[in-house]
Amino acid sequence: MEIGIIGLPKSGKTTIFNALTRGQAETAPYASITLTPNLGVSKVPEPRLQGLGKIFQPKKTIPAEVRYVDIAGAAKGFGKGDIMGGQLLNYLSNVDALLQIVRVFEDENVPHIEGSIDPKRDTATMDLELVFSDLAIIERRLKRLQDSLKSAKPSERDPLLKEQTLLLKVKSGLDKDIPTWQQGLTGEEIRSLANYQFLTAKPMLVVINIGEDQLARALSVEAELRSAYPYPQFEVVALCGKLEMELAQLSDDEAEEFRNVLGLTEPALDRIIGLSYQLLGLVSFFTTVSGELKAWTIPKGTTALKAAGKVHSDMEKGFIRAEVVGFGDVDSCGSLAESRKRGLLRLEGKNYVVQDGDIITFLFNI
Repeated sequence: MEIGIIGLPKSGKTTIFNALTRGQAETAPYASITLTPNLGVSKVPEPRLQGLGKIFQPKKTIPAEVRYVDIAGAAKGFGKGDIMGGQLLNYLSNVDALLQIVRVFEDENVPHIEGSIDPKRDTATMDLELVFSDLAIIERRLKRLQDSLKSAKPSERDPLLKEQTLLLKVKSGLDKDIPTWQQGLTGEEIRSLANYQFLTAKPMLVVINIGEDQLARALSVEAELRSAYPYPQFEVVALCGKLEMELAQLSDDEAEEFRNVLGLTEPALDRIIGLSYQLLGLVSFFTTVSGELKAWTIPKGTTALKAAGKVHSDMEKGFIRAEVVGFGDVDSCGSLAESRKRGLLRLEGKNYVVQDGDIITFLFNI
């Protein structure tokens, strides 16, 4: 899973990036904008791996990972195709979701670029920049389609016209400042648009960056912004980026102690990754082979055949069957052997839909 971090300048984007990745990226408020993003990786918190580790006693345990791409603060005009905006937006084209940082904290030493704090305004501003980017892509493609239709054979016209109709439909919504994910497109239409990598089609998680003195208001701030965007591909979380960055530099035990004192229930990383999985419709399954216990991330609805390919392409090509047992069953039985003895370990074919928490052994032949 790869997530792009976006936001207006001085919103605390890189501070949040450091909190999520335990990074040391420059966070000076007047640092120069660079075309090179900050890149970082976080291990996905997975309590079930700890339980499975006690059962299987692996030599190595490998959690799933999330990659974060921290894009330079976006000024107005970011999505209109200028050199800097175009290059930075290219970094976002292949991410799975967007993490938009919206500022609510007050700091007289770092004035807001608009002169005042208004999370709804800033969210709308960033949405508009993404709309500009997608409109530019659509306009270029429509022009090419128009040229292709002039010389197309009768048998070639139908798919071109179908694509043109869909793009004009999306463009109509974008012209009204309605992001693609708010346009109520069908599943088939969304799949047809996948190759375009529209930024306004990507799930959006807004992180409201509050000050430490605003922690008590976090839930109410979240609710206020969430009410303005009642869509399944949109979620909101409020946290104090500066505090979370400081806690990320401590050991797990020290950080937990400070969180308990402050009344914080869980680390920022846990909350953001959990919501990211929810937005993207992702689940986890586990494999244990050659002393290695590993967590894998896949979309809900993935078949055993495709899950095998996630592990290794040879497993998908030579797939025979999958031995499957749920985490809860193994956890209660205490071992794979006991799970098999109780008839809880199943043999599944290639069309079996993998469930969250499945422990799978793929049998294959090449």
